Amino acid sequence: MYNKISGDILKSLKEILGDEFVINDEDNLKLYSRDYTENLSFNPEVIVKPNTTEQVSRILKLANEFKIPVVPRGGGTGLSGGALPIYGGICMSMEKFNKIIEIDKENFQAIVEPGVITQVLMEACEKDNLYYPPDPSSKGSSFLGGNLAECSGGPRAVKYGVTKDYVLGLEFVTPTGEIINSGARVLKNVTGYNLTQLLIGSEGTLGVITKIIFRLIPLPKYRKVLLAAYNSIEDCAGTVAKIFQSGITPSSLEFMEKSAIKAAEKQLSKKFPNSEAEAQLLIEVDGNYEESLDKDIEVIAELVTEQGAFDIILAEDSQKMNEIWALRRCIGEAVKSISEYKEEDTVVPRSKIPELIKGVKEISGNYGITTICYGHAGDGNVHVNILKDKLDDTSWEKNLDTAIREIFKLTVSLGGTISGEHGIGYSQKSYLPIALGIEEIALMKNIKRTLDPNNIMNPGKIFL
Repeated sequence: MYNKISGDILKSLKEILGDEFVINDEDNLKLYSRDYTENLSFNPEVIVKPNTTEQVSRILKLANEFKIPVVPRGGGTGLSGGALPIYGGICMSMEKFNKIIEIDKENFQAIVEPGVITQVLMEACEKDNLYYPPDPSSKGSSFLGGNLAECSGGPRAVKYGVTKDYVLGLEFVTPTGEIINSGARVLKNVTGYNLTQLLIGSEGTLGVITKIIFRLIPLPKYRKVLLAAYNSIEDCAGTVAKIFQSGITPSSLEFMEKSAIKAAEKQLSKKFPNSEAEAQLLIEVDGNYEESLDKDIEVIAELVTEQGAFDIILAEDSQKMNEIWALRRCIGEAVKSISEYKEEDTVVPRSKIPELIKGVKEISGNYGITTICYGHAGDGNVHVNILKDKLDDTSWEKNLDTAIREIFKLTVSLGGTISGEHGIGYSQKSYLPIALGIEEIALMKNIKRTLDPNNIMNPGKIFL
């Protein structure tokens, strides 16, 4: 289906980039063969590191002409295999596109390149009392281009939305090499099709993003955190919808079951409050008026107590809040260190979270599989980590796929879907028909075919 990279093509790539930025030694090929998705590994044939849009365009034109697959790569922190070069070919690293071009304080906008690390942009904005809210757990290493590819969310999505809600426009290069500018530096825009939003969440299959226009908002002046502990997972999960029914929208609302907290304690070698509780909610509120936050905290504290919380810890100073957040943010890596695993990214209407978690536990119990649940309960996004733990190899291999399919069918039956922020990528594509119908998938494939007639752009992702 695809051609291998010949000596002539390698020479052409070096003419475009220079020898230094065309890399094919064994150590680097191995390094770029993986992302954060389980234990999957596929070597590219060559790694290229462009630093201009024109270079990206020339590389894609060359690859399209000779039918060579191209996989764009950001920080390599993806969790669904989106950056894996499963057919070899060219791995296009965007690490040299790492400039914040402009922060426009008057219009609350930022123009950046896709290789900027998420946290770097957040901190640069905060210096000017501006706020870029999307904050994935990988914010210290993930690239903004990758955030757009997966439409990343994070804990603060419940109040502020996800990546797509902050993108006003893009510069991107199509798989056939055309340079496209979509959107504009305005807040209203109904000028033709919304190509910007088409690219966001497309997982690198429709083009390579080379410039991003973000909208920003004012930085909230105050924030406070509550940690509410429960003796029942059901009571804890059932509190989530009640908080919103009270009229309060937290800036974050995170669910953690006991086994997740225990894993984090081990990872950090540190004891956390009420770690014997069956589950806990991390609830953050923010705003510009401390008196208003105090009132919100009072209402939330009363509500969670009514719903079964046996203890509440309030963090108001930065050190204490950071300690609590350190617990939450390390859970993902901590759980993955326990054993071989599969991480699923379920999302349901938040009132259905108790049913989802109960069903997940029943399904995993039926197959002797261990599951650990945690995640962004405020927007219904529960990460279900399925662990091999002490299960024998035969039972794991026999039952894993069946258990995942049952979990996803349950999720869809509750009005949810199979990915909230991690994407479909390579590892989840066989499950896509559980969530989408034949017609929807066919339309998506037609869009892909129109923009990428030779299927060179991150092939083998999303669709079977």
